[in-house]
Amino acid sequence: MGDNYPAYYVSWNDIVGTSSSAKGYTVNGITYYQNGFCYKLSQLVGGGKQYRLPTEAEWEYAARGGNATQNCTGGCDYSGSNTVDDVAWYLGNNSPNGTKPVGSKAPNELGIYDMSGNVYEWCGDWSGAYTSTAKTNPTGPTSGSNRILRGGSWLVASTYALVAYQSDYPPGNRRIYVGFRLAFSLE
Repeated sequence: MGDNYPAYYVSWNDIVGTSSSAKGYTVNGITYYQNGFCYKLSQLVGGGKQYRLPTEAEWEYAARGGNATQNCTGGCDYSGSNTVDDVAWYLGNNSPNGTKPVGSKAPNELGIYDMSGNVYEWCGDWSGAYTSTAKTNPTGPTSGSNRILRGGSWLVASTYALVAYQSDYPPGNRRIYVGFRLAFSLE
């Protein structure tokens, strides 16, 4: 739609690439292939950065504002607030006509916009239960059929924008309400 809008209608496979291409690098158990957006961006930017999808745990940590949420006693229901209209675009009177420009709602404590609402965001993890031993920056199962989505979107009710809400789709699916957010690692 424009320069200030989130990327959307993109599959997990578009971001990571597919095994029909040469291997680029592996981070957190995910292989990023040369035909994927992350690998291409990493090559373009250079400097040893390997762009990747965040793990679900990294996504939630960022959505909750890091170590201490300042705007909400006991933690925020949404990323940066307990009041959904302050921080999220969701279905209803709030966002009846689709994706909105990034930054048109308030950010969370880390200055990150739109982690609740606007578009769902792909995470690196497969959908499924965590092991009982994973306590610090856990990752999900090593295989599966669906990948994790977080954050809710303009096309679903506000309850889906809750920081704690999790959804999943097959990695080849593209939707007008699904996008992504990147993290990076150094080689």
